[in-house]
Amino acid sequence: MGHLGFLLYGNLVLILFLYLYLNKIRKLIGFQLGMNISMLAGGFGAIATGVILIYQFPLKFVIITMMTAVIGMLIGGLFGALFDYQTLLTGYINGLMMGIMAPMVGAAANTSILFLSFVEAVFLLSLLLVLLSAKNT
Repeated sequence: MGHLGFLLYGNLVLILFLYLYLNKIRKLIGFQLGMNISMLAGGFGAIATGVILIYQFPLKFVIITMMTAVIGMLIGGLFGALFDYQTLLTGYINGLMMGIMAPMVGAAANTSILFLSFVEAVFLLSLLLVLLSAKNT
């Protein structure tokens, strides 16, 4: 399970690159797409982070849940702040809810590599979908 730290780092770097790209073109993105982007980024960022962290530190439920909730709120809030205050609030709340749920789902998955692969695949496909939808605006 030593690769989990690199996986988490890679996820956060991908989110950072997507944020920087969206920051350049944020004036071209409409309100509805911005709302969906902030919800997706905050939610899936929190889910991927929560599952990875609970796999890496399986007995630290409380601290992992708090960290994942804060990370989800930050990601959702930052992506939402690109557009407007309502989108900021939506991304923030979605990141919070997913951050609270992600460690529970990860603990229930019982360190299944298949589940982690599924979460990562959906996470990467979602980021690709955001990139393609923002590019086509």
